[in-house]
Amino acid sequence: MTIFAEYEDYDGLGLAQLVRDRQVKPEELLDAAIARVESRNPVVNAVTMKLYDYGRQVIADGLPDGPFRGVPYLMKDLTSPIAGVRMTRGSTFFADTPPSPQDSEHVRRLKRTGLVIFGRTNTCELGLSLTCEPRLHGPTRNPWNPARISGGSSGGSAAAVGARMLPMAHASDGFGSIRVPAACCGLVGVKPTRARNSFAPFAGEGLGGVSTEHALTLSVRDSAALLDATCGYVPGDPFTAPAPVRPYLQEVATPPGTLRIAWTDKAPNGASIDPECLRLLEDTVRLCGELGHRVEQRDPAIDREAVVATFLTLASVNTVVNLAGHPAGRRASEREVERITWLTAKMGEKVSGADYVRAVQTEHRLGRQMAAFHADWDVLLTPGLAVPPVELGWLDMMMEDVDQYWRRVFEFSPFTVWFNLSGQPAIMLPLGRSRTGLPLAVQCVARFGDEATLFRLASQLEAARPWFGRKPSLPDPAAST
Repeated sequence: MTIFAEYEDYDGLGLAQLVRDRQVKPEELLDAAIARVESRNPVVNAVTMKLYDYGRQVIADGLPDGPFRGVPYLMKDLTSPIAGVRMTRGSTFFADTPPSPQDSEHVRRLKRTGLVIFGRTNTCELGLSLTCEPRLHGPTRNPWNPARISGGSSGGSAAAVGARMLPMAHASDGFGSIRVPAACCGLVGVKPTRARNSFAPFAGEGLGGVSTEHALTLSVRDSAALLDATCGYVPGDPFTAPAPVRPYLQEVATPPGTLRIAWTDKAPNGASIDPECLRLLEDTVRLCGELGHRVEQRDPAIDREAVVATFLTLASVNTVVNLAGHPAGRRASEREVERITWLTAKMGEKVSGADYVRAVQTEHRLGRQMAAFHADWDVLLTPGLAVPPVELGWLDMMMEDVDQYWRRVFEFSPFTVWFNLSGQPAIMLPLGRSRTGLPLAVQCVARFGDEATLFRLASQLEAARPWFGRKPSLPDPAAST
């Protein structure tokens, strides 16, 4: 197997440029990615479905001349069906699901960029956690410290990118599942605006409108270019996001001007914030001021007490529906799913139709309240997480107490689900490290439909506090060849 030694020195666009310049072949990039999976996956357990032959066949069939031609890519084992490939959803109950008959629209658009899909990544059962420790595949470990979580539910993708198996990977976000793994593993994680990426043809929305798909990346520009390629309305979609004025990749190269930036460390649920996370927020606030932005502390006037309760209503009812959605038509038994999945579904069975409608109305009210706030402020800064990445086992989906489980989830990440409910775009940036070397992050949030401002500001912060050169200590793939 050929090892392209400089593979980790490039982001996705950089690797694609090498392919266009004929300095490297797509086959060499795939071999480099596979070598890293083989040497590092035993440490982090990120890749749970190896589709190496699938990737080789994609290259043999001829790659489209897209912006990521020849770049290896991994798909999360949740949402985004791939024709001819199974999807377990991190669950024993769904492990026997037959391969999808067709690609989702998101996958079709990814393929048109020239990406080479060569595997699926670990996820928690049905995406119901902010860690990635399913009984089906076992825990994914943080590449910076294997005793810590990689985040969830896109923890497999985050660990793979954080371990430098590849420069970016697929992810989705229903209550922080892109941004939390990004914060845990030192990556860029963008949750796009609601309906920016389509769920066609299999669904109209995800998790009552709070979920969206995108990716975890090493660089801001990769996230922008990938969103350029995947965004856009599909006929029949129930919603559409405001169209971008110009390509997001152009925004990355555009100075943001003087932005009105507010910041808050007040969590909607009153969770306490670790001093290290607060110090990073304060440092970012100072940096934004030094970069010429107007920065002030402001706490958005929203119904804070409604945030967690509204999400749990939406999530629990959707869990009931998910457990009734096996392709064979059978329903899950208690022994076939993890305890928190089962108990969350039991919560959902107690929710009336009227309660669900009221939760949707509350979700929309929170969006209106944040829209009013953003009439005066371009960006809101918050801590990324309340604490650095916690130890494996702390967010245990086999816990007996479902209320305690969900309290822990929102004590760990109190700032992310807020913006799933409001539908706004938000980006997690790995701007710091803890005293023990774990990644720390800050979240930037923009008004609904305004990913452009996020990409401009994120690019400026990336230049001021670069993170690309930070790498965890992991096995050298060359040593195994």
